[in-house]
Amino acid sequence: MMIRIRSRDGLERLSIDNPHLTIAQLKTLIESQLRVPIAKQTLSTNQNLLLTKTVEDLARFTDMANPQAPISGLGICHGSMIYLSYDGERTVAGPNFNPAGSFGRKMTMDDLIAKQMRVTRQENPHCELVSFDRDAANAFQHYVNESLAFAVKRGGIMYGTVSPEGKVEVDFIYEPPQHGTEENLVLLRDPDEERLVEAIALGLGMRKVGFIFTQTIGQNKKDYTLSNAEILQAAELHAEGDLKEWVTAVVKLEVNEEGGADVHFEAFQMSDMCIRLFKEGWFEREVGEDADPKLSRMKKDVVVGVKDTKEVDNDFFLVVVKIFDHQGPLSATFPIENRNTPVTMRALKNHLDRARSLPFVKRISDFHLLLLLARFLDVKADVPALAVCVQTQTAVPEGYQLLIESMASAS
Repeated sequence: MMIRIRSRDGLERLSIDNPHLTIAQLKTLIESQLRVPIAKQTLSTNQNLLLTKTVEDLARFTDMANPQAPISGLGICHGSMIYLSYDGERTVAGPNFNPAGSFGRKMTMDDLIAKQMRVTRQENPHCELVSFDRDAANAFQHYVNESLAFAVKRGGIMYGTVSPEGKVEVDFIYEPPQHGTEENLVLLRDPDEERLVEAIALGLGMRKVGFIFTQTIGQNKKDYTLSNAEILQAAELHAEGDLKEWVTAVVKLEVNEEGGADVHFEAFQMSDMCIRLFKEGWFEREVGEDADPKLSRMKKDVVVGVKDTKEVDNDFFLVVVKIFDHQGPLSATFPIENRNTPVTMRALKNHLDRARSLPFVKRISDFHLLLLLARFLDVKADVPALAVCVQTQTAVPEGYQLLIESMASAS
């Protein structure tokens, strides 16, 4: 039978005569066929093995640690996928080489370029960590969990600040008009609305810092971290954001030890090579439904490990980022834009009434409320002025306060 071995070098196949061999015997076959020494092998049926960075992380993967256990007991059969981590280098037998002419094989310009495009794992992100405002993160995940039930994809643009040390703080999430299905997310971006968002962010002393999206329950059954379509979308927004600390965050449901479901956040950066390949047009943009979602297809060969290939394992493009949380300067209780229910002035009145005991500046310290107001104010003067009041928590000029309260009362 044949089983598939996925490592940092991509996907390889292993031929097996005995479906009941032990893990020790499997490791011997890997050593003989794939040239990875037994002592350096760590095996698991869990794809997260390939994201480990330390020996301590590796030690957590124990499902294939018993050398005497038969692989059939782990449900490994023909066509199964096993993940292999190893340190150091290995030599792989290559094809016989027949030189053509006095100086060997002639190389085209494409050959030379491909040799320079060596796709390897990027060990360290440019972003030291990403910290999410608890209210903003909860407002996003609560909607996809309670209203969408993780059945269709949802996305948003994250705004916040970046410290000189590379610490990214996400303080609000703008959800553009969009259409989500189980497999795809199409952002129907509105340039006019985004101009309002940028004006508010500028007044708040914030900027775009990343992209956040959800994976659906149906995707949980697939053995990838990000699909090829998700890699393309994340790379496009990262390239557009033009920020080396740009973060891509994924929200999904995971089954916990009690059999229940927990909402789980993960954060990554697209690697420098991924963004370079995207900007230079190497990615095939049209991904067929029959394409393996774990692999991104290139228009020309790149070098991965020891092989020239047009297909790159998506995990090569991901750099893991640590996640923290914090309590930011804004609330996130106002209804959020571009969801199932349109946001009206009635919502503004209800919100102001609920917070009547607070200072006025505190009552409007919510990005989503400011976005509603911005639709009726001067984007170059009024919007930044109000946002600066919120940023500095200084009193809102009486004229603005009267205008906002009259807008709410007219609902």
